[in-house]
Amino acid sequence: MYDEHNIFAKILRGEIPCDKVSENDSYLAFKDINPQADVHVLVIPKGAYVSLDDFTSKASDEEILGFWRGVRSVADQIGVIGAGFRIVANHGANANQEVPHFHVHVLGGQNLKGLLPG
Repeated sequence: MYDEHNIFAKILRGEIPCDKVSENDSYLAFKDINPQADVHVLVIPKGAYVSLDDFTSKASDEEILGFWRGVRSVADQIGVIGAGFRIVANHGANANQEVPHFHVHVLGGQNLKGLLPG
């Protein structure tokens, strides 16, 4: 069940400020307040979706396409496409999903080494 009081829902409603990178009808992208790489941007859909599973099973095709095209656009805007970047989406407790609103982390600006920290 979606929690309307989660921090990303509050950001989408304008109740909490963010350092916005990009926005359109499908998504909002903003800088992570606790960056894990030289470049770390969060991209969230504007709809109320808890996880990737929730998003891909309930969102319209238009929302899904708009979101993923937005992720690509954000990667271009923040200058990580040429050198490479990583997209991470945590899902559930075992992945340490901290905010119950589907989001992806776009990380880059440095060599990110292996898939998981060693």
